Amino acid sequence: MIDTFALHVPDAELEPEPLDPAQIVSGDPEVTGKVVWESEDGRRLRGIWQITPGVVTDTEADELFVVLSGRATVEVENGPTLEVGPGDLAVLRAGDRTTWTVHETLRKVYAIDLGDD
Repeated sequence: MIDTFALHVPDAELEPEPLDPAQIVSGDPEVTGKVVWESEDGRRLRGIWQITPGVVTDTEADELFVVLSGRATVEVENGPTLEVGPGDLAVLRAGDRTTWTVHETLRKVYAIDLGDD
């Protein structure tokens, strides 16, 4: 069951989420985040994520996110290049291999669905 709550996202305190050094292409990006809700089976997550400038790679889950602040270019291998900034909504598919070039510290809220086993 989801508890009813409100959270002022720009001021939310986030916890360090260290990157795997193999993901860092350039710069010294730092990631922080906070899961605000998780389904009982751990397959659905809702939260806040932030990254400082730099270039990183990732393999994505099914995710919908909205950028609150900052800017980034997200290149999807064999797919589109997304320019995202405040107010933008984006969708990534499970298995998308991405390169994130973070121009300004980016904070987003997300909904991730890890699907069924």
